[in-house]
Amino acid sequence: MKRSYCTLIVCFLFTHLLAQNSYQLVGQVVEKESNTPLEYATVSAYQAIDSSLIAGTISDLEGYFELEVLGDSIFLEVQFLGFEVFTSSVFLAKERSNFGIIGLGLSAESLAEIEVSGRSITSSFQLDKQSFDAQQFQNAQGGTANDVLSNLPSVSRNALGEISVRGASGFLVMINGRPIQGNPSLFLQQIPANAIDDIEIVTTPSAKFDPDGNAGIINIKTKAVNNEGQLLIVNTLFGLPSIEAYDNQNSTPRFGGDLTYSLKKGKWDLSLGADYRRYDISGRREGYVNTYLNEVLTEFPSDGERSFDEENYSGRLAVQYQAHPQHNFAVGLYAGKRTKERTADILYQNQQRSSIPQDRYRGAGFYYDQFLDFDVVFRDAPVLNSITYFNENLRVRRGDYIIGSFDYRYQINPLSVLKISSLYEHTVLGGPTDNASLSFPNTIEILQLQFNTNDNPLDGFRFQVDYEQTLGEAKWESGYLFRYLSHPGDFDYFDRDLANNVWIENPLFTNQIDLERSIHAGYTQLSGLKGKWAYNIGLRLEYFDRKVEIARPAESYRLDQWNLFPSLNFGYELSPNWQAKIGYNRRIERTTTFKMTPFPEREHSETLEQGDAELLPEYIDNVELGVVKTWGDHSLSATTYYRHVENVINRVNTVFNDTILNRIYTNAGDANALGFELALTLYPSANWRFYLGGNIYNYQIKGQLFEETINTSNTIYSINWSSNYQFTPTFSAQAAFNYLSRRVTAQGEDSAFYNPSLSIKKTFLDKKLSLNLQWLNIDMGLWAANEQRITTERSTFFTTTNYVYEVDILQLSLSYQLNSSNKKVVLPKSEFGTREF
Repeated sequence: MKRSYCTLIVCFLFTHLLAQNSYQLVGQVVEKESNTPLEYATVSAYQAIDSSLIAGTISDLEGYFELEVLGDSIFLEVQFLGFEVFTSSVFLAKERSNFGIIGLGLSAESLAEIEVSGRSITSSFQLDKQSFDAQQFQNAQGGTANDVLSNLPSVSRNALGEISVRGASGFLVMINGRPIQGNPSLFLQQIPANAIDDIEIVTTPSAKFDPDGNAGIINIKTKAVNNEGQLLIVNTLFGLPSIEAYDNQNSTPRFGGDLTYSLKKGKWDLSLGADYRRYDISGRREGYVNTYLNEVLTEFPSDGERSFDEENYSGRLAVQYQAHPQHNFAVGLYAGKRTKERTADILYQNQQRSSIPQDRYRGAGFYYDQFLDFDVVFRDAPVLNSITYFNENLRVRRGDYIIGSFDYRYQINPLSVLKISSLYEHTVLGGPTDNASLSFPNTIEILQLQFNTNDNPLDGFRFQVDYEQTLGEAKWESGYLFRYLSHPGDFDYFDRDLANNVWIENPLFTNQIDLERSIHAGYTQLSGLKGKWAYNIGLRLEYFDRKVEIARPAESYRLDQWNLFPSLNFGYELSPNWQAKIGYNRRIERTTTFKMTPFPEREHSETLEQGDAELLPEYIDNVELGVVKTWGDHSLSATTYYRHVENVINRVNTVFNDTILNRIYTNAGDANALGFELALTLYPSANWRFYLGGNIYNYQIKGQLFEETINTSNTIYSINWSSNYQFTPTFSAQAAFNYLSRRVTAQGEDSAFYNPSLSIKKTFLDKKLSLNLQWLNIDMGLWAANEQRITTERSTFFTTTNYVYEVDILQLSLSYQLNSSNKKVVLPKSEFGTREF
């Protein structure tokens, strides 16, 4: 480590001295039509007298470049794969230092085809990532980032709202290149879709990024003003009354709005945002569970309401100040509140039968699948007892956030940059659960009353230093990162003494946990272009220290490890419109505190949730090989990938007692995924755009679950399809269809899940104002949209639950935008708390 610091200091002094006798050239490279920054563009300076190369560099993430030259009469050349080469006139270096914005147009062949169609490209593919224009998905407008992601290739969403990439639900979310550590699905539901410019899917990230997440990185770029001026975006959402009621007690209000304002003037760059969203969803839960203990079969079929009430609001502020051409400062603040209520009002019909031998039980799921009557199958088995009761269960989850960030950028000279960033987060998580079992049909009589709550304050800190050095046509980057998390939790559980009308603490579910986690990391990487080759090679070293303490009984668990995370990415230009790429990286999936809580938490009448304080992180090796073809505004991307996961974490069921199952998170062994991904965008006619994204993979788990051997394998696929038709310049329609196939799990299977949608959009005032009518989860009673059956089975239990959520949702979104946007807004986001929400 000392040697690395010495190297950094030597490089600093050398480049600083060199800069004193040279001239600096700066500028920004963008795509000419859309003004989108181009990363990895090659910038070269040549002597005019003999065209000899003086110096070279590549543009950064935002398209900026800095070049240091020692010559006199020189000229500049800028090039990027698939684009025309820019060549400047001859100039004197001492008289010209800032080239401003350099726009590159597509190559002659591509440009000719685009001029015929008059359209811009809605997706692009680079060395380590794919980028998609969020505005092309009309069905997501007025929604959230989660809705945009559901349309991308290899991305799928299940009935619980969980997002997965190539079948993996663990991925790192970044906002404008800034990593957060939150639960992806919950966090992405808070970002307004209308505020998003682009979404990048980074499946083999380089070593400079956090290695967290087994599916890679999702980077969301938000809107802001590019040059001097201001940008204002206002969006509103109005949900029409529900068509389906599902016999839920309450209505489902859906409305909200968000505002983004950005101002750039002189040395100041101000961005602020505010949003409010109330979005309730009706639904039902149809279930059947049985357990088999000591030759006694206990059945408890259930049916009733399962709905969600969500309310979120937040405010965000970011300020940048360019104090000097070499010094840039940025501060950010984010504060918000989130509440999510889950209502599960379920009618249970419990029954027990005795004297059923094991060979006759045979896993009751067999009989259930055949839709046979248990009274027929086990008609000679005596009924021991039966009870019908109504269970009212309300689980409230709250989260209050306040996050502050500070960033500093020092342009040492045109060839080197030093960046320092820090982030602090304080989050208060928790919420009560009320559980009441009532007699039926006379629900006035209380059979059982329970109450539990938890208080989980979280404090997180992040500090990072990055150094960049241009070496000819390559870029060397190195840095250090420190992350710290403190997350204690108090869990209180009470049973009501109905006779004495007092609350009594239940020691089985009452406990305390204290988790501390620290990470030290250092990385180095080299990237650049060489002829038709593009490359990025890096290595990251991390020290990971985790401590978990439990109060009852007093126990302490510790895990500390050193880990290496290599990354390799290579690209090759087969022709101006054909590129090939290959990549590899190693990643880690660090589990949340919730999954490490070793004592049970009562979720509802029939279910407990429990973690494992000694849960090992998952280690993932990703390899992919792909090709990209573009012709005009059409594009095709095809990628084959392989993913190996060590210590794969699964949620599995065990029998807690005859009427309660315990869901436990545990390491289940190793998993392998071999798949193929396809993304296709076509324009069959001048007004018609067709998009198809697909992913198919074979997933296999091998390991042990509670002394039982697990060896499951199945093929899973997902399809995301959309079709846009532009009737007039201001009137368009889009039909979309998202499908996730049936999949086998460690203990059972999940059924297929799909959602059709239709949207109609009308723009006014030169496209500054837009009105979008959306019809989501189209069903009309013809099929089973927006519902999914989850089944698990072992030798002592069988459970199947069908989650039925609201269909045929109609809503209106109204958007207004003042001025155009081509630059991202850097607003701080949760680094720690949203992951635990």
